[in-house]
Amino acid sequence: MVKRRFGAILAGMMKLLRTLAVLMTLVFAGAAPAFAQAREQWDGVARIVTIADLEGDYEKFTDMLRTAGLIDAQNNWTGGQTHLVQLGDIPDRGPNSRMIMDLLMRLEPQAQRAGGHVHALIGNHEAMNIEGDLRYTHPGEFAAFATSRSERVRNQYYQRYTRALRRSPPATGAPVFDSVYRQQWNQEHPLGWVEHREAWGPNGRYGRWIAQHNAVIRINDTLFLHAGLGPSFAAAPRAGMNQAVSAALRDRPLETYPDIVDNQQGPLWYRGLSQNAEATEAANLDNVLRAQGVARVIVGHTKVTSTVLPRFNGRVLIADIAVPRGHSDPHAFLIMENGAWVTIHRGQRIPVIASTPQETCAYLRQIVALDNGTGPVAQLEQTQCAANAAAAN
Repeated sequence: MVKRRFGAILAGMMKLLRTLAVLMTLVFAGAAPAFAQAREQWDGVARIVTIADLEGDYEKFTDMLRTAGLIDAQNNWTGGQTHLVQLGDIPDRGPNSRMIMDLLMRLEPQAQRAGGHVHALIGNHEAMNIEGDLRYTHPGEFAAFATSRSERVRNQYYQRYTRALRRSPPATGAPVFDSVYRQQWNQEHPLGWVEHREAWGPNGRYGRWIAQHNAVIRINDTLFLHAGLGPSFAAAPRAGMNQAVSAALRDRPLETYPDIVDNQQGPLWYRGLSQNAEATEAANLDNVLRAQGVARVIVGHTKVTSTVLPRFNGRVLIADIAVPRGHSDPHAFLIMENGAWVTIHRGQRIPVIASTPQETCAYLRQIVALDNGTGPVAQLEQTQCAANAAAAN
């Protein structure tokens, strides 16, 4: 009964909740800052390390960084002139996003002093957290912000919240603010929730930091972004897309791409390069490569299998890793050294040679061997490569 009662008024309250979140950020942080546009392309880079969706897994991240030789035992930068590209989706589903972001913030200036670079690209889950969409937020994320003052902070926010509801009730009417309501509200706003929202707001420590980054970059002949580019964005200028994403996250959408943060063809959401049949998606990919002046695209966002997966004869590399229940995480990621790409899978280097279906199958078989012949990659290799063999005959 209680669940139905609160569910009935949820839709009418969403707009008010967004307004309250924005107001709370302004109270805590003052006027919105101006940002300088980040650089979005680099040439002549000899070494690139690419890591996709982390989803709050700090230990996995630091293990990958050490495997790549980017940090020492004290988590200081040792990567020299390497460019580290993190493809977005740091938060949600895991508890330690704050630790990951703090580490990236620490590594950024260290890498620059060494002649390298840390690129923390914006993913859809960064945008969701800034905008207050917390459907996938792990309880540990809120706990990471809780302090001895959190009870008082939450009480103060509750008072502001209920006053705002009384002034501007939803279409379904204001709820009854009794003990049952407060108990439910506390469950939905655990200790640390208010501080989390402050920090993730457009003017908070992490919201501001994220909005200063890019969503799409080019390094050498490779395009890096969280999701992909659909037909509506295939030829969009990178600088324009980055400016639009940053502005939208600061609640100042641009006329050029006003819905870029939520657009399903935009750089934070498009899944066609990872999911669509290659025959039907090839034309869009050709347009992306031609318009962006690159040879390949590297994306995260979409979990297809439990390693880095080449598609379109290696012109697309999917770096988001799916780990089904009961299987160990291979900590797979990408390294480019002097023009050659390799996948690091369970600490082993597998050259990404995938310019033909046969080469792609040979690559997958090497991964399967590291997985002892079992798991999602083995299943993919059996189905995909059997189909390729049948088509060749």
